[in-house]
Amino acid sequence: MPERQGHVQTARGLTCPLIFERGHLFATAGNGTFLLDTGAPVSFGRVSAVTLDGQRFTVAPTYLGLTKEVLSSHVGRDVDGLLGADILNQFDTLIDVGHSRVLFSEGPVEFGGEELALDDFMGIPILTATIAGDSVRMFFDTGAQISYFQRSSLATFPLDEHVTDFYPGFGQFSTDTRRVSIQLGRTRVELQCGQLPELLGMTLASDAPEHVVGDRGDTSSILRGNVRDEGLVPAERRAAVQGACRP
Repeated sequence: MPERQGHVQTARGLTCPLIFERGHLFATAGNGTFLLDTGAPVSFGRVSAVTLDGQRFTVAPTYLGLTKEVLSSHVGRDVDGLLGADILNQFDTLIDVGHSRVLFSEGPVEFGGEELALDDFMGIPILTATIAGDSVRMFFDTGAQISYFQRSSLATFPLDEHVTDFYPGFGQFSTDTRRVSIQLGRTRVELQCGQLPELLGMTLASDAPEHVVGDRGDTSSILRGNVRDEGLVPAERRAAVQGACRP
């Protein structure tokens, strides 16, 4: 029986409605609409708990000064909170943008495609891409509406639009973006890449990769992520966007 409109619980897991809007992924999951953010270690929202595929998770009211109201203003739509790595990491998460749905499964989800190796930092997945012949470690962050490449060579790529984004604990910022071709396994995709503010970039680089794969790149619209098994599987290139994961 569906838990609520658009929710379908089967032996495979819980399927929920998915919205891709303004470079962000939103799932109508549990008892609200949440930003899916693999780049945030902690979930938060107006609700005290979220239940997915039979598991109940406690949710904090805020994270690094972000409330559901502040988050809503940043992403441009009313949301009830954010689902971060602490919850997403408990599942195989299958994001299907083409069919506007996301599957949360306690068990492994079999899915065709090339598997990409994943590492993680504080539960945030890290993948390895090839850019202009160099191997680059990048955060896989579905909460970022664009991707970020911190090297000075970004200036050599074709110019794109000016974008405003935000980062928890830092707030909003703006950046010029460029079109960057990257290789993920056997698949070549083009990302819209900006640069993080210097202070934020230095903070990330002190402990982990300073580069970020976000949500507006032309990669697969279907992904099965599983950081626990250290793998990410992209398949069927379609519209545009990265997917979710789990350590």
